[in-house]
Amino acid sequence: MAYGRSNAKPMETTHLGKVSALPASPEAAKLDYVPNPRPESRYLVRFAAPEFTSLCPVTGQPDFAHLVIDYVPAARIVESKSLKLFLGSFRNHAAFHEDCTVGIGERLFREMAPHWLRIGGYWYPRGGIPIDVFWQSGAPPADVWVPDQGVAPYRGRG
Repeated sequence: MAYGRSNAKPMETTHLGKVSALPASPEAAKLDYVPNPRPESRYLVRFAAPEFTSLCPVTGQPDFAHLVIDYVPAARIVESKSLKLFLGSFRNHAAFHEDCTVGIGERLFREMAPHWLRIGGYWYPRGGIPIDVFWQSGAPPADVWVPDQGVAPYRGRG
């Protein structure tokens, strides 16, 4: 059981405090959402996944990325262990960089319904070309500090 503030009701979650296997696919992954412990406040939450992996849909070779997910919660927040397992489920998932990055952002936005969400996918080079993919749900809220994602552009040996 997960708890928000001391007066919050216990929340049943799928993974938190339990042994959980890596889901076989992103579609099979169950994301848990819990009540926002500070719904009266507007604030930004950031998740960074510097070792994200998926598979190239053409060659089957691994692709690597540094993902940064920023969102401004509304009524609920994503539970971090379920997010970790969801992101890990891409390890054996074959999709282009654009599909992985935008699909993760769209699913989180659809299910969690935050005020705002953005995702940056900073993909490491394959074939000599790094690919960076960015998606956001709309304009960022004017009353929330939204820092730079802090991922330096790929420079190779430069």
